[in-house]
Amino acid sequence: MREKWAYHLALSKKEIEGATLALLPGDPARVPKLAQSLDKKAKEIAWNREFRTCLGRVKGEALVITSTGIGGPSTAIAVEELAMLGVRTFIRVGTCGGIQPYMKIGDVVITTGAVRLEGSSTHYAPLEYPAVADFEVTSALIEGAKKAKVRYHIGITCSSDTFYPGQERNDSFSGYVPKRFQGITDEWKRLGVLNYEMEAATLLTVCSALRLRAGCITGVVDVRNISQHITLKALEKAEKNVVSVAIIGAKVFLNKILRKF
Repeated sequence: MREKWAYHLALSKKEIEGATLALLPGDPARVPKLAQSLDKKAKEIAWNREFRTCLGRVKGEALVITSTGIGGPSTAIAVEELAMLGVRTFIRVGTCGGIQPYMKIGDVVITTGAVRLEGSSTHYAPLEYPAVADFEVTSALIEGAKKAKVRYHIGITCSSDTFYPGQERNDSFSGYVPKRFQGITDEWKRLGVLNYEMEAATLLTVCSALRLRAGCITGVVDVRNISQHITLKALEKAEKNVVSVAIIGAKVFLNKILRKF
């Protein structure tokens, strides 16, 4: 019998060595950074299209880090195929734009639920179905933020299918925001939404629908009441903080799971 193979990830079940937890950055370049922070002996095991994967270990337990690329469609593919190989818990490790005025660049957002302003999740559940994070994964990320001494916020994220119009950005090619999105940021702010990004709603909905665990943590690279411009310095600060918290949070989660057995 041929070994189970994930087509888009270019991975086999054997190669992930029994890993049941995956960290999911969007950017392939963030994969080795996460891997080395997790385990100095971590190794790259696959890279196909936007999907780059490294394998590391925490107290002997295998863990994979796989990039999803940008947006819901590729995120859903990564989750589906990793689940086929045996992964059952997923943590998105990304960046975001903060929309609440009290937020600062470098803060991290730990998502409890997401506005489904995207389309991929509707292929798994109707819009009435909530995109919510797993409680134990979220608790581990909160503990990770406390241990890392990184300023954090807990709450609702807005996931948009687009970076420019859906996030009401006017720093686009045309500079025009379609009428349906004009004023939408003020509406989300009033409703207590913390940030914009592009993958959380898909991840949380897909995982809930498939009876998998999922959580999401993102680093703030810009705050909309200050500027729409993202600087390299801001990106580096947010990335450093989110990687630190995600790694500690993943270890906390694995330790809790291991203590159950």
